[in-house]
Amino acid sequence: MKAIIIDDENKARKLISTLITEQCTEITSHFEAPDLESGVALIKEHKPDIVFLDIEMPNHSGLQITEFFEPHEINFQIIFITAYNEYAIQAFKLSAVDYLLKPIDTSELKSAVSKAKKVIEKNSITNKLDDLKKVFQQLSLNKMVLEVPKGILFVSHDDILLFEADGMYTKVYMKNNDSQLICKPLKHFVEQLDDKPIFYKPHRSYLVNLKYIKELSKKDGFHLIMENNKTIPIAKEKKDEFMQLVQELF
Repeated sequence: MKAIIIDDENKARKLISTLITEQCTEITSHFEAPDLESGVALIKEHKPDIVFLDIEMPNHSGLQITEFFEPHEINFQIIFITAYNEYAIQAFKLSAVDYLLKPIDTSELKSAVSKAKKVIEKNSITNKLDDLKKVFQQLSLNKMVLEVPKGILFVSHDDILLFEADGMYTKVYMKNNDSQLICKPLKHFVEQLDDKPIFYKPHRSYLVNLKYIKELSKKDGFHLIMENNKTIPIAKEKKDEFMQLVQELF
């Protein structure tokens, strides 16, 4: 981990630096700044994990650090340093991981660093989970979940020919001549695929993938013949809409 010490007292900086070197081996490198402005510059340059920040300094109080960053930029843990206990409440309002009272006690320093390390590791896990969620969100752009008795199928939209209502269940027909009976009504899939114009509902009992229409038959009413040779009726009230759709898309 990297750390930055911001304190206007040279002796205080040197003491913290020595204690870090001797007692906090998890901190592999650290930098020093005599005031908040130069400390902010170091933070932006080195992107530390922990910032030891004195509260009482000339020109700017350590509590003003939030004025120098956008909220998303404060991705480091702050350990405030103060000679006055009453600053503790203000410090924690700024989400400090801990604070140290001067003169600094070695055991309290080690405890604060340990606490910061745990928060950092926890945040790392959270970030990994967020990244994983993004992957699955990207996946969901092209795939959907079918819950089957043996588990979950992740099926590409391009592999689905059509959905057929079967009471409170739905039968899903796929390109490989496979089909699955899913314990969800057709309405569930209609709503899920509402933003995917390639799927069209020609009849109350069917949702079809327009890519896999093989033929439009006008014998005994309008019917669609899908590539798996399944015949799908077009509801009377949908006939004009479907013909307009054909003219616009094909």
